Amino acid sequence: MIELEGVPELIDPVMVAAFEGWNDAGDAASTAVAHLDREWKGEVFAALDAEDYYDFQVNRPTVFLEGGVRKITWPTTRLSVVRIGGDKPRDLVLVRGIEPSMRWRSYCNEILGFAHELGVEMIVILGALLGDTPHTRPVPVSGVTSDADLARTMDLEETKYEGPTGIVGVLQEACTHAGVPAVSLWAAVPHYVSQPPNPKATLALLNRLEDLLDLRIPLGELPEDARAWQVGVDQLAAEDSEVAEYVQSLEEARDTAELPEASGEAIAREFERYLRRRDGGPGAGPGTGPGHATDGGEGGGTYLRENSGGRTRPPRPPRAEPGTAEGPDGADGADGADGADGAEDSSEE
Repeated sequence: MIELEGVPELIDPVMVAAFEGWNDAGDAASTAVAHLDREWKGEVFAALDAEDYYDFQVNRPTVFLEGGVRKITWPTTRLSVVRIGGDKPRDLVLVRGIEPSMRWRSYCNEILGFAHELGVEMIVILGALLGDTPHTRPVPVSGVTSDADLARTMDLEETKYEGPTGIVGVLQEACTHAGVPAVSLWAAVPHYVSQPPNPKATLALLNRLEDLLDLRIPLGELPEDARAWQVGVDQLAAEDSEVAEYVQSLEEARDTAELPEASGEAIAREFERYLRRRDGGPGAGPGTGPGHATDGGEGGGTYLRENSGGRTRPPRPPRAEPGTAEGPDGADGADGADGADGAEDSSEE
């Protein structure tokens, strides 16, 4: 039985979830939810029992000292709530954890149980996948849903993906069967620079979330981090002529594919988006005034580095093997990271 003592009655709540692991290339999705939690000072009100869902030989607990006392932090999934102020206040229920090792159906049912008890109106799941996209262009973010009516009313794609899936896809379908409106937002991360963090992809996800929910997210230093990340990758890629040539080929393919989109209607949509950001809107906070948010793909982040913290050159980019990965739109991706690091090619929707 779910007990929510101490949680106030929520206003128009939306649940936003992200999971470290297979669906989190460059840690872009989990970092986006962590940013929301940090900027709006989220308060954790529940955590799933780690014993039920995690293999501790895969996701090991960590030991730390607090006041001279040794303590253990167990891998789990935590739920917090944040209130967005403004003329029309609303609440976000943030779900952040690690993709479970087992009992996925029970895991999803438990999350849906919280959503039901809290009166959540919609669930938005963030994900990131590896793809053939150049780091020099805006980060593609696809919005998909299994609900045909939701796809039509919110201008989303109705997912037609078939193949291996992760917890994002399983939770999306669990929402559909439970009658809960659900949307998945997928950012495409360049497969040749897959090491986390990727603040440019995180920024793109947050900008897309702003548009979807019609709110303003304080971005803090994220736009500057995103710009610095791109400059760092530019410098590293320039050191290898083969990588530079490969990036140029991706740019040409991307520009050619997007040429038909440069229509008057598309330009008008982008201009309206710019005006909304400039004028402010629901949830505007410190740093959200004019010039605060840029297009999710135009920024950059911290310099490229390995998990160990050292800088590295982008690996020579192998072409994707057929069927190694598919993105939300069914485009082939590339396998470029180890699943244990939580940033491998993923995707479903």
